[in-house]
Amino acid sequence: MSSFAAKLDKFFLITERKSSFKTEIIAGITTFATMAYILAVNASILSAAGLEEGAVFVATAIASVVGTIAMALLANLPFAVAPGMGLNAFFAYTVVLGMGFSPQLALAAIFVEGILFIVLSKTGIRTALFNSIPMTLKLSVGAGIGMFILFIGLKNAGVVVSDGATFVTMGDLRHAAPGLAMLGVIFTFILLLKKVKGALLIGIIATWIGGIIAQLTGWYQINPEAGAYGLIPATLVSAPPSLAPTWLIFIDGFGEIFLTASGFLSFLAVMLTFLFVDIFDTVGTLAGLTSKARMLDEHGRLEKADQALLSDAIATTVGAAIGTSTTTTYIESASGIQEGGRTGFTSVVVAFFFAISLFFAPLFLAIPAFATAVALVAVGVLMLEPLGRLNFENLEDLIPLGITIITMPLFYSISHGLAYGFISYVVVKAAVGKFKEISPLMWILAIIFTLQMVFVG
Repeated sequence: MSSFAAKLDKFFLITERKSSFKTEIIAGITTFATMAYILAVNASILSAAGLEEGAVFVATAIASVVGTIAMALLANLPFAVAPGMGLNAFFAYTVVLGMGFSPQLALAAIFVEGILFIVLSKTGIRTALFNSIPMTLKLSVGAGIGMFILFIGLKNAGVVVSDGATFVTMGDLRHAAPGLAMLGVIFTFILLLKKVKGALLIGIIATWIGGIIAQLTGWYQINPEAGAYGLIPATLVSAPPSLAPTWLIFIDGFGEIFLTASGFLSFLAVMLTFLFVDIFDTVGTLAGLTSKARMLDEHGRLEKADQALLSDAIATTVGAAIGTSTTTTYIESASGIQEGGRTGFTSVVVAFFFAISLFFAPLFLAIPAFATAVALVAVGVLMLEPLGRLNFENLEDLIPLGITIITMPLFYSISHGLAYGFISYVVVKAAVGKFKEISPLMWILAIIFTLQMVFVG
């Protein structure tokens, strides 16, 4: 091992955490492959709100690099950070198109939220929040997130589709996308059973290649209106789009706050909503990922929770300044953890690929959703593992566990699942008279969640 490699090993504690450079690299590539979709999806969603699509693509990549590198250097954790799904939809369809705010004002709200996020992280309030979650809920959140991303994977592949009578039903597997996705899932599980390293990445690539063959033979039909794009990139390399259309436009948003009598109050409501959802999406995801990676101590605490949460806050602030929605720790990081990623070097690899994606956008954007769905489905199943550490015969554990797991996929929200888990835990413990097991912060959060449901929805 060279002196430079030895220094990296010592800094990231690669050997100490029983990992290797090869394992960390494979984990980083796998994580990136399962979340690369955000580059295209985020640009598409925010462009609906009036932002220039190419600039949002660049802003998405840069914010992801900043947040993921911060996660690597500050927290030494194998987690990736990028603009969050759900938060971008709230930005576009609720704040801008629904409430009538400009995208500049929405970005200003996110910028302020990011600053507050940094302050909360530095004061330790967010860490106290993370540590206040009982181990039962931490393990339940991990399994709930598994169910959530399993559902996302099936939905992205077209294996699960909407249905008026039953809400959801099985898609037509005779179509190329869902059919190839299910074949890819089977292939990936076989690789996992055989303990093949890089199984998830191999499954993604194999499914993509299968899609290319299907396109060439006519089974896969290109139909942009239905979201079925060509799977063969026209070119591999292109110059990054200009960031100028979104660069620092959030500053203009502050000028709109006092244009109407209710402007400031509306701005405050939007900003606090971003902050609220960001906090609990991030805390919930962090709880699930760390329990999956077995990085929690015997008290259910994460050693560098402050730094992990700060990394997310920094990326949110930078992202708002350059033109993208709120960032969060990505649940797809679980795919890299499954491949053995245990240190920040995994995150360095993810950040590297986000950086080069700026120049290879046509190639990365050609990976279809039904191919990355293969990894999401596999990881979703594997993330049910924490359930084995819970006592199913204890009804006090089983009630919040069941509620947390079912609400995340059904409500399509980590934060909502976490909210119902918090409330049910407090209610159960109070009902059996175990008030000492309910921390003051758990009481406060349960009340806040309840009030939110009553008055906000």
